[in-house]
Amino acid sequence: MAKKIIFMGTPMFSVPILKSLYQYGYPISHVYTQPPKKSRRGQKINKSPIQGIAETLNLEFRTPKYLKDNKEEYKYFKGIEADLAIVVAYGQLIPKEFLDLTKKGFINIHASILPKWRGAAPIQRSIMNLDKQIGFSVMKIAEKLDTGPVCNTYKIDLEDDLNASDVAEKLSLIAAEKILDNIDDILEDKANFIEQDHSKATYASKIQKAEGEINWSNNAKHINGKINGLYPVPGAFFIYKGERYKILKAEVGNGIGKPGEIISDYLEVACGDKQSIKIKEIQREGKKTQNIGEFMPGSQIKKGIVI
Repeated sequence: MAKKIIFMGTPMFSVPILKSLYQYGYPISHVYTQPPKKSRRGQKINKSPIQGIAETLNLEFRTPKYLKDNKEEYKYFKGIEADLAIVVAYGQLIPKEFLDLTKKGFINIHASILPKWRGAAPIQRSIMNLDKQIGFSVMKIAEKLDTGPVCNTYKIDLEDDLNASDVAEKLSLIAAEKILDNIDDILEDKANFIEQDHSKATYASKIQKAEGEINWSNNAKHINGKINGLYPVPGAFFIYKGERYKILKAEVGNGIGKPGEIISDYLEVACGDKQSIKIKEIQREGKKTQNIGEFMPGSQIKKGIVI
């Protein structure tokens, strides 16, 4: 009898992994993803990237708003009689009663080196924490968040100039390749799952928009980590004369001044550790993104002021 695999994912991070499984002939029976969302002004309905690729590949997909206490979806899921579910940034916790509905359980590709950075925002938290390495773990889903045993972990060096979008793309492409090394062993019960050391667990809580505000008294490397970690959303920002300015790209410099002081004609800002942030790309509230050469001529923010 042919195997059946359910794939559960939502953002672009999940797409290369689903495409890889499909292209290598793994039997994706159903795809689960988050339902389409209305744009801010309600003019447009935005499908998830996974729904888009499921439609392109002509895969059957489901978009329930929730799984918890959803008897209708539970009955449908049970009726699939799947061998395995693969979860990649689905965006919902899988309820305990669902975890028994596939023969080989639920596998999660989680974008951290577990047990470090369990939770919703592992890539962002890792960059903001100035970690030297980042990676992803192939794990079994247990009832509690990201606590299940791990069969393989893959790591890359975390370079200073990589933002969250860059890192997500890198990890996603590696995961699309490495899942092929794991899936047969999992289906044939040959994978070796090892319990995490729960005493070493750290948590990557969901990013709050207010966390993006920059305190220029902090050291420059941590500020740059915040800028990179929160790119593209919600973004790191400062407020000047009541307006929000989002910094999209920057690098650490050696300029010295009072924290928050503009110390050059090219928007270099002094920090609290005798270093500085050289802003490369910026977005004034309600305006388009600009590089510094475009931004500075018409800006009120000049050398000598403190932001």
